[in-house]
Amino acid sequence: MKNLTLFDLDGTLIPVDSDHAFGDFLVRAGWANGDEFKRRNDAFYAQYLDGTLNLEAYLDFATSAWRDRHPDEAQAMRERFMREEMAPSLRPEALALVQRHQQAGDLVAIVTATNEFVTRPIADAFGVAELIALELQRDGEGRVTGKIHGVPTFREGKIQRVLDWLDQRAHSWDQFERITFYSDSTNDLPLLERVSHPVATNPSPALEQIARQRGWPILKLFE
Repeated sequence: MKNLTLFDLDGTLIPVDSDHAFGDFLVRAGWANGDEFKRRNDAFYAQYLDGTLNLEAYLDFATSAWRDRHPDEAQAMRERFMREEMAPSLRPEALALVQRHQQAGDLVAIVTATNEFVTRPIADAFGVAELIALELQRDGEGRVTGKIHGVPTFREGKIQRVLDWLDQRAHSWDQFERITFYSDSTNDLPLLERVSHPVATNPSPALEQIARQRGWPILKLFE
């Protein structure tokens, strides 16, 4: 195995933000307090886009709409969200890109700041077993607490989580001839700057400007 390929998820492989979309979906499903929850969900998303997000505060808010539900009920709602909202967002261009790297024999993983509960079914739909997502802290009964477990996959934390994941699989960063990372966001600059082949994918205006200045490839999947 010569190459490692990493994909951000939201805005990169799918043209929406799955975390924000799940919040809106829970409002429509009646699990969250309509206007107020939507207002706060939109405000947190704006903070993410401008690089000022307090991830701990956001996670506590985002999970508040479902973490006290029975696990079976929450699971069923997630399956409905995947079927009704996320499945239509899976674009053939993105699926083909992932498959090309898999067929080339790359080690492929999705690395996302969105939590594992929301993103596991999406990664499965892409055929990617290796998901490095924000991990949710759980209590002694296995219930989500609203806090982060371990290092969050956010900004510099993505590098640490990838290194830990490789170590768990008896791999090392230096063993790969080529390491590619696809991302749309300046929040991912630490990992984009670390890999040998950064690809600004559906980039935000700020990331597109940086990519052009540095000569990074720019890929617009959803045009």
